[in-house]
Amino acid sequence: MGKLHDELEGYSMNIWAAQWRSNNQRDGISKYIINENCKPALFRTRKECRHFIESHYGYIARREDLQQEPFGWQMPIPVKVKVEVIG
Repeated sequence: MGKLHDELEGYSMNIWAAQWRSNNQRDGISKYIINENCKPALFRTRKECRHFIESHYGYIARREDLQQEPFGWQMPIPVKVKVEVIG
């Protein structure tokens, strides 16, 4: 491959992502990284991630009907993820 690819191979960094969580009788426990515009929503700081979660999903904390069956939604949480360039 190219020179840049060779330089980046094996490079990794820790960043933050918002993790969706739900638990209901139909689907069981679900956890996944939230996407925005078909790409993972990734952030350099935990603070940026928490702000994104509150602004996009804060209503879940105030909606008991969404937290109970049949939905079982829980507030997303910030999680640290490792992004690595692989060859």
